[in-house]
Amino acid sequence: MIKKMTFLIVLLILLIACKEEQKPTNIKLQGSVFGTTYRITYLSEVNYQESIDSLFYLVNKSLSTYMPTSDISKINQGDTTVVVDDMFVEVFEKAKKIHKETDGYFDPTIGRLIDAYGFGSGKEKKDLTSEEIAALMENVGFDKVMLKDRKVYRESPNIEFNVNAFAKGYGVDVIGRFFESKNIHDYIVEIGGEIRARGTKCGKLWKVAIEKPNIDGTRSIQKVIELDNESMATSGNYRKYKINEDGKKIVHTVNAKTGQAEESNLLSVSVRLKGDCADVDAYATAFLAMGLEKTKEFLKEYPELKVVLLYHNDVGELAEFVN
Repeated sequence: MIKKMTFLIVLLILLIACKEEQKPTNIKLQGSVFGTTYRITYLSEVNYQESIDSLFYLVNKSLSTYMPTSDISKINQGDTTVVVDDMFVEVFEKAKKIHKETDGYFDPTIGRLIDAYGFGSGKEKKDLTSEEIAALMENVGFDKVMLKDRKVYRESPNIEFNVNAFAKGYGVDVIGRFFESKNIHDYIVEIGGEIRARGTKCGKLWKVAIEKPNIDGTRSIQKVIELDNESMATSGNYRKYKINEDGKKIVHTVNAKTGQAEESNLLSVSVRLKGDCADVDAYATAFLAMGLEKTKEFLKEYPELKVVLLYHNDVGELAEFVN
């Protein structure tokens, strides 16, 4: 009887231990992808690192302009036999929608301009003359690209399709949707500063920080935001730029309407939405090209977009616009 009771006690202890091991915990993963870093936290009892790595590979295989064998690279190289996957189709349709909404300020066909300015995967030019910019602009225009029966058709072989402006955001969405397919509802995924957050952490909303646009290389916090089942993306020209031979600052955000890569008074744009991170990533890029006043006008028509705009006011001081 004593042996039997001892066995039952041991069995009960083992069962309790098993239950404790299976209790969901915050799993944290981090690494490098898409030329930047990622950080992921989610509530689960399963480590999905291998699955996440596989999803990153699929995104790259479809959309990376830095991978010569990706679908998008083959298309840009003139391969007309490429049949694109669901990822490519979704990104293309999102780009088409936001291109129309922003009146062309978001345009994935500025790839060669980005390369020419030295911020892409192509050959860099030290300086661009107005004639060179005009020549490159002849092959800019999302209306010159068509997707039909999963094949991409371009009006000219010189048109380069480039979705790097919101590829990180799309990668964030792919991982977030994967978690949701596994019934994981409390998570945050961040790739290179683009974020998708759902649910809570220990019953509280996920908190993220917006950096001050410091130009001296230091890093400090401007504002802390709580994400309520939202995605957020931030774009800025204060860190990623070049100085040309004339001492002029060339920023990485190229204005698709003019072909210029000039700095404006708008330093940093953070956009959040109860939706996909790819969308806010694209809007943030467009707003940086639009500038402060045009962005404010745009937001009147799209109140679902919440922003933090950091800019230099008339006297050169850092100012903030929040809607």
